Amino acid sequence: MPVADDPRQWSNFRKNFILLQVAFGSMIAGLAGNIQNPAIDEMERDLPATASQISLSLSLFILLQGVVPLVSSISEVKGRRLVYIVSLAIFTVGSVVVATSQSIGLLIGFRCFQAAGSSAVMSIGAATLADIYDPVERGTKMGIYYIAPLLGPSLGSILGGGLTTAFTWRGPFYFLAIMGGVVFMSFLLFFKDTFRRERSLTYQSVLKARLREAPMKKTLGVDNVKNGDEKVCPDDTKDIEKQVIPSEVIPELKLGLADSNPFKPMAFILRRKYNLFMLTASGLYFTFAFVVVYTTSRTLGTYYLYDPMKIGLVLLSYGIGTVCGSIVGGRWSDHELSRLKTKYKGESTPEMRLRCTVHGLIVFPLCVVGYAWVIQERLNIAGVCVMLFACGLVSIFVYTSTLAYIVDSNVGRSSSAVALNSCFRGTFAFIFEEIAVPMQDGLGDGWMYTIIAVVMAVSGVFTVIVMLKGSKWRREAEEREIAAADAQ
Repeated sequence: MPVADDPRQWSNFRKNFILLQVAFGSMIAGLAGNIQNPAIDEMERDLPATASQISLSLSLFILLQGVVPLVSSISEVKGRRLVYIVSLAIFTVGSVVVATSQSIGLLIGFRCFQAAGSSAVMSIGAATLADIYDPVERGTKMGIYYIAPLLGPSLGSILGGGLTTAFTWRGPFYFLAIMGGVVFMSFLLFFKDTFRRERSLTYQSVLKARLREAPMKKTLGVDNVKNGDEKVCPDDTKDIEKQVIPSEVIPELKLGLADSNPFKPMAFILRRKYNLFMLTASGLYFTFAFVVVYTTSRTLGTYYLYDPMKIGLVLLSYGIGTVCGSIVGGRWSDHELSRLKTKYKGESTPEMRLRCTVHGLIVFPLCVVGYAWVIQERLNIAGVCVMLFACGLVSIFVYTSTLAYIVDSNVGRSSSAVALNSCFRGTFAFIFEEIAVPMQDGLGDGWMYTIIAVVMAVSGVFTVIVMLKGSKWRREAEEREIAAADAQ
């Protein structure tokens, strides 16, 4: 759909600057979730708090970081910039209060506040990239973008260890407050909104609902507006459903929160079978990043007797693996999509992007099993680092393509789709974080990670099912939706 000041036609410098902005904004989410890990012992002594309370502060953070993005569908009506600015302001205030907390209750409460602020940036970052990049290059840019939030868990451990050593456990949270403030000012002063109403199915749905109301049509004066030789807003309300209303022919509607109800577009997404399978698989892949960092921190501290800084350095191997997997996976995904598009004479489907994940789907569970018994047998730390790197590399190699697929297969609802992905990820991570410690203490690292490997294998099966049947399911869903619109 042609739009005024098309973000996809902006200069490479402007688009890359936006990519850098949303990447740094998303890094906050990864940092904030794990930066407290090296400070766990000191927090327990100083507040004071139990291990269960500290674990709860982390798991609730992850849960809310996943669930709160559901309201970020506001960006499909009000634009991306507003959501970025409000969420970053919330995060910065929450970080200041956490840093000055004198009780575990206050800390848990404002860690939740932090989570709410950091979540929206991560959820609509992918939607922003969909605004400015064409599908053929989107996988590569997604891979670059996800370097920041993927590095967050590992860098968070190093930064948390260094800042805790230098400034007590409060240092990491003061650091988050400063970083949040800097990113907030960046969006306030330099971010130009990439949202275009014509390309948002959510906005178009609200607009068409208004146009079906005769009083509103008269108020807008659009009964006889024409775009070239075609009526833009015909009297037949069934025809309205089949058209995209160009923004230049009507004034911008004053929409409220009721108009940006997140549940309607998400219901459309969840009614499609391929989305349910892929959201589950993608959420489980990313959940592994939270679980492995937290449980490995406990093992390194308890059995290897490492201090916070050493723990952070070991976990950096996982972070480096995720960065490599993100870059390689994104580029490989675009390469395969381009190759298959050429092979099929210019025709392409989102499912083509998933074909490049087959090797990773097989190797990833095997890497997790290998890591399980390396860490269980307390082998040399070099072996632990190698297996952490391998797990990070392969898991994100697959995850990058699944996220790009979720965006590509939900055209016009990319923000809502990514928000749902965050919800699935946060919910799964919350469950895994709550059961990880009892499993680790009761079964040991070996069997705990073996069970996780089985779960990852099931995620791989879901991905293969979508790869084979997603195109058919997508066509059937579109036909049902068109039939439903015609019946109205």
